Amino acid sequence: MSLLIRTLMLCILGLTSLQSSASDIAQEREEELEILLYQDCGSCHGMTLKGGLGPALSQERMNRYTREGLASLILQGIPGTAMPSWGALLTEKEARWIADQLQHNNPLKR
Repeated sequence: MSLLIRTLMLCILGLTSLQSSASDIAQEREEELEILLYQDCGSCHGMTLKGGLGPALSQERMNRYTREGLASLILQGIPGTAMPSWGALLTEKEARWIADQLQHNNPLKR
């Protein structure tokens, strides 16, 4: 599966804290996940997460979900929409890391 497809799957869905998540995932993998978030998710949600084919992924919007709920959306996708499942490409920890980024380290506040 292409990097673009993997990234798209990551985008919709969501750190207990950045520090605790970072200790669970290697620095190199965090860098890969960040690229995935902004490049692949950005292909639908906009390179700055302000929206495009998919909705904006603002911090305010992402905080409407629990971390686990957002991670679940990332892993399972949203049936009937263009949001694919990323479960074949990401672990639960990686999906939670992405959710944490969207909820706590998101450059798009609103």
